[in-house]
Amino acid sequence: MDRSARLHLIARITYYVGWLTLLWGGLVHLNIARTLFMAMSLTKRNLFEVSVTCFVICVASEIRVLASTGKTAAS
Repeated sequence: MDRSARLHLIARITYYVGWLTLLWGGLVHLNIARTLFMAMSLTKRNLFEVSVTCFVICVASEIRVLASTGKTAAS
């Protein structure tokens, strides 16, 4: 597996983890499954911070792939 494939894999994984944490944060916000996340000591803010961090990692990985392969982003 070359470097760009690894970065794409990292970007894909963090993208989906980011969406999952946003979904879980929405469930907590709507009082669905609140006891489950409170038992794990996860608040809405923690879930939001994790999702933002995952999306930042995803964007950084994709930008590094584009920079290393010399491709330009389509507008």
